[in-house]
Amino acid sequence: MNPSLNANILAAVERRDAGRFCHAILPVVSRTFALGIKLLPGALGQAVLDAYLLCRIADTVEDAPGLDPQVKAAMFDDLLAAFDDRTALERFLVSVAPLQGDIAHLTLTQNTDLVLEHFASLPEKTRAMVRKWVTEMAGGMRKFVLLYPNGIRIQTIEEYKEYCYYVAGTVGYMLTDLWHEHSSSINVRRYGILRERCRAFAEALQTVNILKDVALDVEKENSIYVPEELLRAHGSTQSRILAPEFLTRNREALTQLIQLAWHDLEEARNYLLLIPRRAVSIRLFCILPLLLAYATLRDLVQSTAMLRPGGSVKISRREVKSLLMTGSLLVMSNWAVRRLVRRVRLRAFELTFA
Repeated sequence: MNPSLNANILAAVERRDAGRFCHAILPVVSRTFALGIKLLPGALGQAVLDAYLLCRIADTVEDAPGLDPQVKAAMFDDLLAAFDDRTALERFLVSVAPLQGDIAHLTLTQNTDLVLEHFASLPEKTRAMVRKWVTEMAGGMRKFVLLYPNGIRIQTIEEYKEYCYYVAGTVGYMLTDLWHEHSSSINVRRYGILRERCRAFAEALQTVNILKDVALDVEKENSIYVPEELLRAHGSTQSRILAPEFLTRNREALTQLIQLAWHDLEEARNYLLLIPRRAVSIRLFCILPLLLAYATLRDLVQSTAMLRPGGSVKISRREVKSLLMTGSLLVMSNWAVRRLVRRVRLRAFELTFA
């Protein structure tokens, strides 16, 4: 065990305490979503917690550097079979033991058995929902790993949208299914309305993350998600995406993805506003990542940092804290949320703290 991990994680691994491990590892692998998941009650909170961790495990396999694609494909197969096959789970744990990378993500992945043990205590119908969408996501990741054995290189806008569906759109559908199952205020009619927008909600966040981390994805994961067709249309190529002399052309090539992100963020805002006010915990879960995405995209429009080696676009910690506090206070008012979003789109939203 690595001493850089906090004591709760180390103790949970040592004692094989599934519940303690899942709750302790979550804020280490995602501070943003950990804040929202903590607000979700009962089985809903546990379902979203376990679902997020399972998705993160699949993502860790996809991003693992230096692995033969066929090996990754077998790992995906074993992960999905591990829901009810102990032998497949044991094979998966053996296969991920030597992986290299972020220590928190590796610790999570190497303790998949604890996540599945925690997951097994959920109601059967809830487990079926989560498993359906995790299977869809992992199957899509498997497809792209095999399609691009030397590192993902998205070629077209249509392929980009397909990739975003697998890694993010599936999460939008899964969350909306869980809202309907566990919140009495989201009836059949409202569920249908939300389902029309849930894919855009999740894919908007994904596109913003892809845009802000272009350089990091190239350097750390050997992946390029900016479609080759967009780069070629502006006189560049994926092989030149971080070349200083092509900076202006590469920035211009991002325009269509930025426009897509703005469009999907508007749909994501509408998704949030359509969640009944009585489902306050679900509204709170949705508002912070939405506000952070708006703020990040606002800054990204004026930046080229994401196209420089080692660069990324990040909003200030003060703005993160300001959005968390203000969003939580205003989330019950659709009018106030709309006004806050308009304000965040224009300039940095930073409160003064004593």
